[in-house]
Amino acid sequence: MNLIARNLSKVPQQRISRLAFLPHKATFATAPQTPSFPCVDAHAARESKIVASSFNRYSQTSDTGPEPPYARPCPLSYSTYHYPNPLELSYGSTLPSFDIAYETWGTLSPSRDNVILLHTGLSASSHAASTELNTAEGWWEKFIGPGRALDTNQFFVICTNVLGGCYGSTGPSSLDLDGQPYATRFPILSLFDMVRAQFKLLDHLGVQKLYASVGSSMGGMQSLAAGWLFPDRVGKIVSISGTARSSPGSIAMRHAQRSVLMADPNWNNGFYYGQLPPHTGMKLARQIATITYRSGPEWDQRFGRKLHEPKDGQSPLHTRSPTLCPDFLIETYLDHQGEQFCLKYDANSLLYISKAMDLFDLTLPALQELRMAPATQSSPSHHPTTLQPALASKSHPPPLHYLPHFPDLVAGLRPLTSIPMLVLGVQSDILFPVEQQRELVDAVRTAGNTQVSYFELGGVWGHDTFL
Repeated sequence: MNLIARNLSKVPQQRISRLAFLPHKATFATAPQTPSFPCVDAHAARESKIVASSFNRYSQTSDTGPEPPYARPCPLSYSTYHYPNPLELSYGSTLPSFDIAYETWGTLSPSRDNVILLHTGLSASSHAASTELNTAEGWWEKFIGPGRALDTNQFFVICTNVLGGCYGSTGPSSLDLDGQPYATRFPILSLFDMVRAQFKLLDHLGVQKLYASVGSSMGGMQSLAAGWLFPDRVGKIVSISGTARSSPGSIAMRHAQRSVLMADPNWNNGFYYGQLPPHTGMKLARQIATITYRSGPEWDQRFGRKLHEPKDGQSPLHTRSPTLCPDFLIETYLDHQGEQFCLKYDANSLLYISKAMDLFDLTLPALQELRMAPATQSSPSHHPTTLQPALASKSHPPPLHYLPHFPDLVAGLRPLTSIPMLVLGVQSDILFPVEQQRELVDAVRTAGNTQVSYFELGGVWGHDTFL
């Protein structure tokens, strides 16, 4: 008796009779068809297009969806300032020279005292609003112009592409003294280095003191850094959805983005210029970033669990089996955000600038480690901090318990005590939660600044509310 027969002899007769009526197709199943994955094939198709044609360096803007465009601007549409001397950097390296791309709106007053320096987020260019040279809508179009928040009838607005970027300013894709792209031989930057480069531009323009330093997200951090480095040259600080100290949560999310990017074989340790760029890693990194830029409540309202509309020739999902590629609208949204970004921004710039965000820390020990000092006659107090009760803003009470780093943050923020500040937070922000803006406000008030205004914005748009 073979093995099957021996086992069947142990099965009750009633069960054997039921087994006899099983459909033959369950016993003799046909081989499954090889599945197709169009979402994976899209990477190969994109690569083929890159190989077949030279990469269009000056990409057109995309107006799909409510998100603002981050287009690569044409060099004829912005001004460039070349600083010919070495720039000492925070982490011990030196740039022999650098370029800063910038755009302006409004008219500079004869006394040059109406200047607002607008700082960008991580991946934005200097094109914050349309100009005669570039009529495309900018990333802060609604806020810059006659009668708008940054009123060009009154103010002269300057926006730069940050040092380390790829939209006209010197960065990893720029040529070194030997005529080769820096790639990952480019030095590690800090947000302080980016601000120092901006103030070299201000020196060139003859601007001694800013009316205001304004920025959102990373720009909000730069706005604080500008006031810290040059307290005598900054009239007011506006920090929107920013922080005085990058939190472990935001560091972790940016690390995940860098990890998937650097795992793309095309990254080639950063030496991909003139070759295939790491487009797949960039797409995945952007998808991760987009999750942190928006909010769950927004996606519930905007997408819910809706399925995407079938393409021509496809059956609706309710009449076919689900796939491993995007079926839900939220999946197609993330896929689109990654797709439309992955060839518009330099991968190495993303690595360097996101790392600079991680390194930002205005606590006194972190500043002392970098041997930082404000460019002013006064200097931050190094004596132990005595905590004073923080003034509650209209939007929040002081927390019951401050985090352990709070006294060090108070001590680090002392150079900002004489500068009027406006701080804005967003209640649905998961990347820089409102607790970080509240902490900033409480710390700078405790340090002695009595000219701090704070407001929290509602809405479901998350970190990108500032756009």
